Amino acid sequence: MVKQLLIILLFLPLISSAQNEYTSKNKKAIKYFETAYAYFDRRADKEAIEYANQAIKVDKNFIEPYILLAEIFNSQQLFEKEIDNYKKVMEIDPKYSYRIYYLAAKSEFKLGMYEDAQTHLEEFNSFEKKDNKTAYYAKYLSERVDFAVKAVNHPVPFDPEITPNVSTEFDDYWPSLTADEQKLITTVQVPVDNRFPVSDRNKQEDLYISVKQEDGTWSPVVSMGPPINTLDNEGAQSFRADGLQLFLTVCNRSEDYGSCDLYVSNKVNGRWTRPVNVGIPINSSAWEAHPSVSADGRKLFFSCGNCKGAIGAADIYMSELGADGKWQTPVNLGDSINGTGNEMSPFIHPDGKTLYFSSESHVGMGGMDLFMSRLKDDSTWSSPVNLGYPINTNGDEVGLIVNAKGDFAYFSSNRPGSQKLDIYGFQMPQNLRPHVVTYAKGVVYDALTKERLQADYELIDLESQSLVVKSQSASGTGEFLVTLPMGKMYGLNVSKQGYLFYSENYSLNNEALDKPYIMDVPLQKLAKDATIVLKNVFFKTDSYELDDKSINELNKLVALLKNNPGVKVEIGGHTDNQGSFEHNKTLSQNRAKSVYDYIVKNGINAKRMTYAGYSFSKPIATNDTEEGRALNRRTEFKITDVVE
Repeated sequence: MVKQLLIILLFLPLISSAQNEYTSKNKKAIKYFETAYAYFDRRADKEAIEYANQAIKVDKNFIEPYILLAEIFNSQQLFEKEIDNYKKVMEIDPKYSYRIYYLAAKSEFKLGMYEDAQTHLEEFNSFEKKDNKTAYYAKYLSERVDFAVKAVNHPVPFDPEITPNVSTEFDDYWPSLTADEQKLITTVQVPVDNRFPVSDRNKQEDLYISVKQEDGTWSPVVSMGPPINTLDNEGAQSFRADGLQLFLTVCNRSEDYGSCDLYVSNKVNGRWTRPVNVGIPINSSAWEAHPSVSADGRKLFFSCGNCKGAIGAADIYMSELGADGKWQTPVNLGDSINGTGNEMSPFIHPDGKTLYFSSESHVGMGGMDLFMSRLKDDSTWSSPVNLGYPINTNGDEVGLIVNAKGDFAYFSSNRPGSQKLDIYGFQMPQNLRPHVVTYAKGVVYDALTKERLQADYELIDLESQSLVVKSQSASGTGEFLVTLPMGKMYGLNVSKQGYLFYSENYSLNNEALDKPYIMDVPLQKLAKDATIVLKNVFFKTDSYELDDKSINELNKLVALLKNNPGVKVEIGGHTDNQGSFEHNKTLSQNRAKSVYDYIVKNGINAKRMTYAGYSFSKPIATNDTEEGRALNRRTEFKITDVVE
């Protein structure tokens, strides 16, 4: 655009003009300049520079050669030299052209010389007559320059430190992290032939992984190896929160739909499967990259370049996993996120509502800046917030990720003092943090044989009774991890055909309870005397009236009995020792009957069930503490017989 502006607005009128309209009357200087311009027109920059300097040597006040040199240096991205030549023009004739001030300010902005750019834009505005096109671009630039000046004068807390053992001798970028912060993957640019250094002809991208050690430090990164890494380029990856699924960008494979596509790999029996193309409708003949998968694995955010119907050159899209297990048609996140330029490297936080991404469209410090947006109640995205200076600079900032707790972030950067891209970590400023998220993780296994089990699990929002997460524990290892955004009550249900289900309850209304929950999940076979505590069945205080939060778990009981018609059960009510035995006997009996009545009402033959109230005769914990009494207040579900 700059080159077009200069040629159209500055150079073409000069060529068509008579020589007496140049700023020099010296014929020798003019001849040197016209020779320089002829070389420039043929893209022979070296010769053009030589003859332009000759013209200046003959007449140091000849403006046109300075403009030509500035344009050449701009095309070579030598912005300091470009600015120096514009300043020469300003010294010779401050009123020569308003465009000179705009072009100088534009390159000063690129270099982070914000106050200089602001000064030159003020001088630009002092000209009374300006063409509409340049005035429009100057206004656009001025908005960004003013923002940058204010941002520099009001920096956010930021103290990035290189991440030991994760950064290699090569360029390291695009970090991704599991919710428990135990695994960190990065993209590393390595040589194809290790005998020679990385170069344009000897480089490829591979994925490397580091694991958290007992002392809290990261282990030295190692290549993920096959089948993840190949001789092709693999990079810009995203872990699902549990670390059991990995989305990655792969370019130039024969099975690709476009130049770069999204692929997915799953961890089965402790090993990664061969990545497979995610396919249509996510991948297309365009360029898809930079995946970020939601914590539950059911939403996939990504960048798409040159996509049909896009707002800008590269936009951020989102696809949801349908009930049939297929990805749905991607949806553009709209003009609150996407602008006329490039939006890339989305990161959806495990809270499911906070999106970080890189953009050159929104007002920022120059280049690609990092932004944050939150999902509103109406399912639209809030206006993006620039993360501020010095997180953002005049360069490109991309690939930000934030831990589940929301207080620490990683990103890749070429910081001062380094000659390459490294992985840095820093404490997130308070106002830029997402909602706090903790997690529950554990292993599902057979209670008797200890065999690791692949089982279904669901996380339910108890207030709304809505499904938050539905997934499976890992095949072969039984491992699972589910994220728990703070501020709500959740019920976890783990089930497998032929077993009693397991339930757990998490009350996270107090942010002081943001610790992770590490647990074993033993599943009991459907056999006589197998017993579970219904941890998500609730009653109103000192009452036998069922709370609405119990509905999901009660329906699980109904489904279990319908699917296993030979099972007979007892519903047992238990209390703590507060109050008389007789009062608690009646209360526990009535509570057990309430559960019994609900199950009968929903289609289970009453003859298959009994109910009993035990008062506080069968405690499972001490009654001397509130925690113990809470455990003793429970409803149990016990198999009394299994008829084949």
